[in-house]
Amino acid sequence: MQRRLLLSVATVAFAAGLAGAPQAGAQEIVIGAVAPKTGPLAAGAAITHWPNVKLWVEKVNARGGLKLKSGQAKIKLIEYDDQTNPGETIKAVQRLATQDKADFILAPYSTGLNLAAAPIFARYGYPQITSTSITDKIGPLTKRYPNIFFTLGTTTAFAGSVAAIIKKLHDEGKIGNRVAMVNVADAFGIELANAARPIFKKAGLEIAYDKSYPLATQDLSPVIKGAKAANPDAFVAWSYPPDTFGLTAQAKIQGLNTKVFYTAVGTAFPAFGGKFGKLAEGILGAGGVNPDTPAMKAYFADHKKATGKSADYWASAVMYASLQILEQAIEGFGSTDRKAVTAYIKSHSFDTVIGKVTFKNQNNDDFWAVGQWQNGTFYGVAPASKTGAKPVELKTSW
Repeated sequence: MQRRLLLSVATVAFAAGLAGAPQAGAQEIVIGAVAPKTGPLAAGAAITHWPNVKLWVEKVNARGGLKLKSGQAKIKLIEYDDQTNPGETIKAVQRLATQDKADFILAPYSTGLNLAAAPIFARYGYPQITSTSITDKIGPLTKRYPNIFFTLGTTTAFAGSVAAIIKKLHDEGKIGNRVAMVNVADAFGIELANAARPIFKKAGLEIAYDKSYPLATQDLSPVIKGAKAANPDAFVAWSYPPDTFGLTAQAKIQGLNTKVFYTAVGTAFPAFGGKFGKLAEGILGAGGVNPDTPAMKAYFADHKKATGKSADYWASAVMYASLQILEQAIEGFGSTDRKAVTAYIKSHSFDTVIGKVTFKNQNNDDFWAVGQWQNGTFYGVAPASKTGAKPVELKTSW
């Protein structure tokens, strides 16, 4: 009896050991991720990019991994910090492709870093589903790179939406037509400013002040001082997160009071509303969401639970949607064949947190262009035709 008892204990212990050990033949899928963890865009990536990568990997692995024809495969994530340096982005993507042998690589963060890495993604056949790129070069880029996809919109759409809002308010007699426009001097800001000039002019708006500033500029007080001296009715900044916060703070300090105040990337961050509180009310910015849909409510809750951080009210959801698209395409085809997965993305629609996404010539043309802080939430306001869009409100004085 004692021998039988010892044998039973040993059998149970052996079985328990097998249960906790990696199973023979267990599959793994290697996913690479490159984005800033240091440098000027690190703060933005820490809100929009990295938390969504964490949430997605955790959710996929918690359900056993990605479903392939050969069985489920858990994600092994390899991360690199590109230091907000295009050269480092290129090197990291190259390393993931050639040394780490990544099955798939997630698109980088920001317009400039995505455009820098596009040739490497194309060379090795990786689908590049961008979620933080805004450009009018989508047509030429998709012809050159058959594997790149755009989800966030075009510079013309963003500039045109801002111009339309200002023009409408002017036509209603609520504001004048003088605009102070500034931009960060990188691919994103330069392209938006170049697109905005003729659009604003066509809309009957006068650009009374037009100034660019280098990426990572610390002292933005001269920029705001110049804008205020132009006596504008509207202030528009094609800005990245650090300057979005800096320009807004300086506008408050120097009393740049305009009834239309627009800053671009970072305006949708919860931290923006947290920093400026009631003063954020009425401020316009890039993007927006309809936070009242069941999918968005669930996403915000999952994001907070998994990362301890609140998702932003714009590109966070678009970033997560891009990961859902990749997931559904891999599972739809059932393998890590990158060429086949890219073809699947081109020919199918995808259910995501931002709604159904269907690429036309590798571009998603259903997106929020402008949002506004209203009652403590950054709602989408343009296009006005989108479900959940709020009417634009005038900003009060600081």
